[in-house]
Amino acid sequence: MSRSLTQNINFPITFRVLGWLLMIEALFMLMPMGVALLYGEEWTTVAFFITASITFIAGACMTFGIKPASSSMRKREGMILTASIWVIFSLFGMLPFIITGTLSNPVDAFFETMAGFTTTGSSAIPDLESLPHGLLFWRALMQWIGGMGIILFTLAVLPMLNYKGGIALFNAEVTGITHERLRPRVSQSAKGLWMLYILLTVALTLMLVQPMGWFDAVCHALTTMSTGGLSTKNEGINYWNSHYVYLVIACFMFLGGINFTLLFHLLSGKWRRIVKSDTLKWYCAVTVISILLIVTRMWYQGLCDSAQDRWVLATFDTIAAITSTGYTSVDYETKGQFITFILLVLMFFGGMAGSTSGGAKIDRLIVMLKNMKNEFYRVLHANSVTTIRIDNRPIPHTVVAKVLAFLSVYLIVTLVVAVMLTFMGVPIFDAIYTSVSAISNQGLGYGVTAPSGAFGLLPNAGKLLLALEMMVGRLEIFTVLAIFTRTFWLKD
Repeated sequence: MSRSLTQNINFPITFRVLGWLLMIEALFMLMPMGVALLYGEEWTTVAFFITASITFIAGACMTFGIKPASSSMRKREGMILTASIWVIFSLFGMLPFIITGTLSNPVDAFFETMAGFTTTGSSAIPDLESLPHGLLFWRALMQWIGGMGIILFTLAVLPMLNYKGGIALFNAEVTGITHERLRPRVSQSAKGLWMLYILLTVALTLMLVQPMGWFDAVCHALTTMSTGGLSTKNEGINYWNSHYVYLVIACFMFLGGINFTLLFHLLSGKWRRIVKSDTLKWYCAVTVISILLIVTRMWYQGLCDSAQDRWVLATFDTIAAITSTGYTSVDYETKGQFITFILLVLMFFGGMAGSTSGGAKIDRLIVMLKNMKNEFYRVLHANSVTTIRIDNRPIPHTVVAKVLAFLSVYLIVTLVVAVMLTFMGVPIFDAIYTSVSAISNQGLGYGVTAPSGAFGLLPNAGKLLLALEMMVGRLEIFTVLAIFTRTFWLKD
């Protein structure tokens, strides 16, 4: 007997929660409006007022105009809400770019906004320094909101969702192969993670004020802790040309690539959890080895004027790549592809699960390599029973299978998008690099997409394709792609 399409998905509660989220986005928009007002940017202030009003009214209509018969929210509703909110936030978030005339093409504006919320950092704007302060702050704030997660913020400020599918929402948005919570209640875990996130952002801001000034320090703190990488300057971090700035930002990018649950335990004095973390040891080891390789190559090629420059810039670029932040200090494209290839591999795997970094995550790399080791062992000992252990805890075979499936789909999506970009006229290596950059939420371009704002030169279809890939990468494949399967819509 064939199964029919399901009718039991609770769409009313999904749309009502979506309305709450839109009202929260509208409140966030008041912050760049205040910045624009502070700098006397009248039209930008008006643009944000109009956008915030439209967003708030739309959210209020959905929240108070829809009366769901049931307030239950299960896994399907959580996945639909989590996937759709990134699109909806981007559609409303792009309005200031259109109203101010910064980006007249709606596709460019949507691409810019999706790149912001997903912390990808790609840009269709060729001249950042021509933008008003309000828009520059909005670009940074979007990345900061998306870094820890739109849904996670809502769980922190709306405790009622703890009873309405909070676990489903938490699992749908938080990255990783498992989802460890700080507290028994989801809302308490969300608050703990966000408080830590805010604390680190404030600390970084204070450390950057002296060389950058308040506005640039705040913007770069927002985009560094979210490992997003958008800057207020066309030259990026190179504008300041300061070893102090490079190293401070590198340290906080590195922290952004660590599982925030581990950072929380660190601040709580639970050092044993940190010492026993295999994933943290791998993350540190991969970073150090990559820095050594890049410094050696830079020395061999004669890049940079001094050994100090090589060490500082190699450290900065390596951490920016593995955490998917997307900052860069050296143009490696014209100086051979060895370093570019190393950075590409780092971009692909990214930092630790549960961090703000993108990529497939170091955790999955460990599982894949340990599973390969076990399979080689089983070739010689066919009847042996092997177990993969991380942090001295066994990983169930179902989780291992899911990790391998994830990496396979991750690679397939990357290659499919690359092939589609080549169909649009993008050279093959440029297409592969751009595709990896989008799915890992890195944001760097190569070749035709390399200059700042050069993503705007892509055809509209290419920008929409990359925007979708950014969202798929941010929500780690299955949350988005599962919705497009027939099984998702069938009755249980």
